Amino acid sequence: MKEKGFTTQIIHGDRAASIEHGSIHKPVHQVVFYGYQTAEALAAVFQGTQGGYTYSRQNNPTVTALQTKVSALEQGEDTLCFATGMAAITATCLTLLQAGDHLISSRFLFGNTNSLFQTLSGLGIEVTFVDATDVANVAAALQPNTRMVFVETIANPRTQVADLAAIGEYCRQRELVYVVDNTMTTPALFLPKSVGASLSINSLSKSIAGHGEALGGAITDLGLYDWSRYPNINPVYRKGDPRKWGLQQVRKKGLRDMGASLSPDAAQRIAIGAETLTLRLQRACHNAQALAGFFDQHPAVKQVYYPGLATHPQHQRAQTLFRGFGALMSIDLMDEATCFEVLNRLRCVVLSTHLGDNRTLAIPVAHTIFFEMGPERRAAMGISEGTIRISVGIEDLDDLLEDFSQALG
Repeated sequence: MKEKGFTTQIIHGDRAASIEHGSIHKPVHQVVFYGYQTAEALAAVFQGTQGGYTYSRQNNPTVTALQTKVSALEQGEDTLCFATGMAAITATCLTLLQAGDHLISSRFLFGNTNSLFQTLSGLGIEVTFVDATDVANVAAALQPNTRMVFVETIANPRTQVADLAAIGEYCRQRELVYVVDNTMTTPALFLPKSVGASLSINSLSKSIAGHGEALGGAITDLGLYDWSRYPNINPVYRKGDPRKWGLQQVRKKGLRDMGASLSPDAAQRIAIGAETLTLRLQRACHNAQALAGFFDQHPAVKQVYYPGLATHPQHQRAQTLFRGFGALMSIDLMDEATCFEVLNRLRCVVLSTHLGDNRTLAIPVAHTIFFEMGPERRAAMGISEGTIRISVGIEDLDDLLEDFSQALG
């Protein structure tokens, strides 16, 4: 039987398993704990020898349904959902890395991820930031204690595209855990599994949910890493199928112990929002491509950063890897001093943080989300005082063009 298409899988995913009362969506199980008829059954569920639920901090039927959906989208083995995308990244690092380990990370990072990695350094986990657009820089940073490589697909805000395939092959050869943050592309545009990633991370709050009403994050094990060879797996989790050891440790330490659990209400909101992911991204990518062309020709704009432009340094790579160039872009204004003035003129575009929403959002990067980094780090990342990040939405294109035209004019 022919495999169903991407969007069909999302829409009908819940119905692949039995749903209470014939409901189309998995209902919200707003419950904290679960009761059993016998002590033996309760013990068996706790020990993992019988399926079931123990406590909603680490598992819940509504969240499980979303996890199944995300696994299908990523073509992965299993998924864990968390309260936020940052909780997912934090859990991954703090449960799979130990003091004395070394992490190689792209230096082109979401500001909060960068801040987290600074915290890891204070906990004894060494972090080296490299230009991940070339695998040679990753190789040059390798140390005997290197355990993990972390990259984003399209960097925020300058849209650099990591050397994803070459880094994946390098990590395979060196038996390194390869973590790819897929938030900027989502499974609709890119599958990290195609480049040999071990784990894919998504901020579900962004394009997957899409409507700005629910926070969430996910880690998907793509089934390509041999956890039996990973030294940091606790002996208590070295039981059963080795393919599940990594995520089992993240579940126990990141959800049970740290408690960054996704609420069932948010899980259902995200699952419903995901049904229109492909449609929304297609529209947003179309709008973004047109806006990038408009900015590229505008005399008030010094530089446009968008992988869909032929002048982008990684345009060919993005064209090869992705099914679309995404909805994120940044521009540098010719006159940096007019940054606030331009933003204040916008009427349709919302001045806000966040990404991947139905609405187009704009923010002055140096003064907000990257302010804490300081001017030196910002300069190293190519962020100027006149850099504006734009998350393109699904509005009518003519309205967006008119709004930016009058603001820049």
